[in-house]
Amino acid sequence: MTAFILALLAGALVGLALGSLGAGGSIITVPALIYLLGFTPAEATTASLIIVIVTSITALLAHARAGTVRWRAGLLFAAAGLLPAAVAGALSARIPATVLTLAFAVLAALAGLRMPRRRTPPENRTVSAPRAAGAGAGLGAVTGFLGVGGGFLAVPALVAVLAVPMSAAVGTSLLVIIANALAALTARAATATTLDWALILPFIATAVLGAWDGKRLSAKVSPATLQRVFGSLLMAIAAAMGIGALL
Repeated sequence: MTAFILALLAGALVGLALGSLGAGGSIITVPALIYLLGFTPAEATTASLIIVIVTSITALLAHARAGTVRWRAGLLFAAAGLLPAAVAGALSARIPATVLTLAFAVLAALAGLRMPRRRTPPENRTVSAPRAAGAGAGLGAVTGFLGVGGGFLAVPALVAVLAVPMSAAVGTSLLVIIANALAALTARAATATTLDWALILPFIATAVLGAWDGKRLSAKVSPATLQRVFGSLLMAIAAAMGIGALL
């Protein structure tokens, strides 16, 4: 199977995850780029930021049309993460590949464990400025360092910390993800990382299309089933990346 076909298939899987769950897709992107398409960890995390930005913008437009984006809360949350995202993005290019891979494996395992247990967090909590700033900064650092959107972290944080209604949390999280990813990508612009656009572009194309299919899938399959499937996939990815980095 050619790298071009693999890029199309991997992009479609990422889009399905983002479209059906609003999270998890970007965590599949990095290992797909490394193990299927031959990117180095530094190249994969940078390319992932580009894919995350384009796919998230597409999804954000759909949520904006539906009126499910809390712009003020999202921008405030994103503002706290911009500097950490930029610093972590610049630092990531200087981290040894093994360390970067192990860190990503840990994050994938965390996402895999949390996803099947996702519940609707209680809404209408009191907003705490220090907690909001800390959560925003932490999410920005994760996005910048590992090249992931962090939707599985952003959605519950927006609900629990900024009291964003669950009905608007996914759309608002996309705004945060885009801002953090742009900051991280800008910080990496000065690095010598080269990217294979012949593989990135088809990956993006099917990710965008897959996101629309994911929305339709979510209407036919129960969220609990989707969460278990993608959670199991993430645990397998985490195990494979951890073992591969240590061998």
